[in-house]
Amino acid sequence: MPAKNEMTGKLTLVSHHLCPYVQRAAISLTEKRVPFERVTIDLADKPDWFKAISPLGKVPLLIVRANGKETVIFESAVILEFLEETQGNPLHPADAYARARHRAWIEFGSATLNAIGRFYSASTEAAFLAESSALSAMFDRLENELADQAGPWFGGDRFCLVDAVYGPVFRYFDAFDRIGNFGILDGKPLVQAWRKALSERASVKGAVAPDYPQRLRHFLRARNSFLSTLIQPDDLASAPPLARSA
Repeated sequence: MPAKNEMTGKLTLVSHHLCPYVQRAAISLTEKRVPFERVTIDLADKPDWFKAISPLGKVPLLIVRANGKETVIFESAVILEFLEETQGNPLHPADAYARARHRAWIEFGSATLNAIGRFYSASTEAAFLAESSALSAMFDRLENELADQAGPWFGGDRFCLVDAVYGPVFRYFDAFDRIGNFGILDGKPLVQAWRKALSERASVKGAVAPDYPQRLRHFLRARNSFLSTLIQPDDLASAPPLARSA
């Protein structure tokens, strides 16, 4: 790996309340013990300053102010790699082969987030069941991958970037479990143990605000999807204003 060139300066993470890609960046920064400011925006009403600096109009953005210059880095995978190259406390393994494997499973984590989006957006029961089955199959692959690991984390006894990526993935299942038993993670004890370990990690817990569960539930209820019909409206009255992106 390239030698670390630890940067001094100010880091600002531009965020959204629900975005899982923001969460992985926040987890990485916290694990690396890097001070940063977090600025949360409404993606349904993007401020002009954000539109001016975000080429894709998405979060996260990492604004780096150092040596009299301001640099904007976009796309979560790029932000994670930038932090690995410029900050201490590496979260990637040192071995090139292991590092490539971890990067591949980070990509699989992003694909899993896409599958979760299809699951909660499915408009019919048939589509919902199909997406549930497809999502379960993805976690079957993950279960097999974890079989050779010795430790609570993806890489064994040391927290890594893959863990930072899957913390936000499993957070969705906290919401799904409150809606119903969909069986997606059933029969996957290694995945379940990993999920539990991540749920108890301080950096993972701190990557979202205390009202995140209510915001996510409100978001899911407003999707007008099959899953939306399964959500009881009992606690929506006290939920925060509607979040329009997850």
